[in-house]
Amino acid sequence: MLSLEKGVRLPVRLSERRYALSIFGACAFLLIIITLAAKKSTGFQWILSGLTVGSIYALIAMGFSVIFSSTRVINFAQGEFSMLGGMLMYTFNNYAGIPAPYSFILSVLIVTIIGASFERLIIHPLKKPGVITVVLITIGLSIFFRAVAKWIWGTDTLAIRPFSGEKPFRIFGASLVPQSLWIFGFTLFAVILMFIFFNRSLVGKGMRAAAENPEAASLIGVSPSTTSLVAWTIAAALGASAGIIIAPIKFVSFDVGVMLGLKGFASAILGGLGYAPGAVLGGLSLGVVETIIAGVFPSGYKDAVAFLVLIVVLLLRPQGILGRQERLE
Repeated sequence: MLSLEKGVRLPVRLSERRYALSIFGACAFLLIIITLAAKKSTGFQWILSGLTVGSIYALIAMGFSVIFSSTRVINFAQGEFSMLGGMLMYTFNNYAGIPAPYSFILSVLIVTIIGASFERLIIHPLKKPGVITVVLITIGLSIFFRAVAKWIWGTDTLAIRPFSGEKPFRIFGASLVPQSLWIFGFTLFAVILMFIFFNRSLVGKGMRAAAENPEAASLIGVSPSTTSLVAWTIAAALGASAGIIIAPIKFVSFDVGVMLGLKGFASAILGGLGYAPGAVLGGLSLGVVETIIAGVFPSGYKDAVAFLVLIVVLLLRPQGILGRQERLE
């Protein structure tokens, strides 16, 4: 039997991942077919709406996965990065009158600086902190961000202007607002950018190596400090972007980050925490299932779907659909 050092992960058996993906794909296909057959254009509307919301969950879930793969901790302030992005976008675009493209860049830049500064000023000085310690710190950060947002912007729900009009398109009897196209496009762009970064750049390859084997990566010059900073920077940018592009549809308030963060976390668990493609798959899946449940049952049950999915996945396949199972000896 192969003996491994503590913390080194065994290679994932491809057949196990394919089997899990096949089962999940069959269930998803069956759900879509039943929905379309039973509800026709209404069912198609649910699926489109679910993919729109699911794309946002996917972006937030990728933020969770990037930080977890690099630092082995969960950032429970990830949802608040989305809230701050939306609030700043409202301030720059609606209040200050700055054009939307510049407001978007400014908002993402400020939240990214906040995320990077938090890692450098709070996380980095800690000497080998425990996982629970860092998790509690991120929870405290989340509460702090909400309190500051409530003090600055109040408790009202704020609306951000759509990027390119509000007249919906008609597709097979379903309506699709232009903002959904922006969401789909940006999510695809973010996924491609992440793929290029982690597979083509030296920093990205170093982060992948550190995620696989931190001790071996440090021996070849990969700095855990650098990978942690880059991970927090990426996660903050992804979270802010998600909060901005969904705001014209879902609006924004000081507490919107709570549910976005929890559903992004559930999406990351579903797809495989620490595995970016799994985060995308988990986010899209959760969005579609959640929307279908809200259409069939009273809408109050919608928010319970994420927690039910979280419990079921942790019981049946804790590593998620595409995730790796860690074995320590």
